[in-house]
Amino acid sequence: MKNLRLLGAVLLGGVLTVNFTPARAADGAAVSEEAREKFIREFKRTGLNTTPEDAMLLRILVQSTGARRGVEVGSATGYGAIQMGVGFERTGGHLITIDIDAEMARQCRENVKKAGLEKTVTVVEGDALKVLPTLEGEFDFVFIDAAKRDYLKYLKAIEPRLKPGAVVVADNVIRSANDMRDYLDYVQSGGSYETVTVQASREKDDGMAISYKRR
Repeated sequence: MKNLRLLGAVLLGGVLTVNFTPARAADGAAVSEEAREKFIREFKRTGLNTTPEDAMLLRILVQSTGARRGVEVGSATGYGAIQMGVGFERTGGHLITIDIDAEMARQCRENVKKAGLEKTVTVVEGDALKVLPTLEGEFDFVFIDAAKRDYLKYLKAIEPRLKPGAVVVADNVIRSANDMRDYLDYVQSGGSYETVTVQASREKDDGMAISYKRR
């Protein structure tokens, strides 16, 4: 229940203080928190990237739940991965982000290095439906933002590796609800998950489903 209480605190405006050590850029130079936050603010997002508010919510969720192993399905150019990466760096965790598009994966990897997070975020180029079943160990955080019709397939592919108390976040669940009806029915059925839909971004008329894995 610890993660559920922490998740509730986040949604109600709770605050968690964490300590972290400075990261290092690809050239080995330390990246200050100020420099990294400047890089994030000036990040040239594309239409495939998540919004600043949604990305910050993901970062807060990672930090507040103390997540240690995460996976992102749909990297785009890395904006969300970098924000989550900051959270995982602070919890001492690690994020694997997957994208099927070679150019997206290349840009994501480059941006992760610029942010000094290459030791915290691993970028994998490939089909998530093939990559997810090959991952080893347990995961406690998942973010899905890829082909909407495949959301349930992505979840099912990683589900055997999810720890009780894991948090699963799915993007675009309002505007694309019809394309992922099977996913929404699955996480909202009251079975293994407790789910709430959150609209954190003023930039888009959409929302994210945040699910807590009970067992």
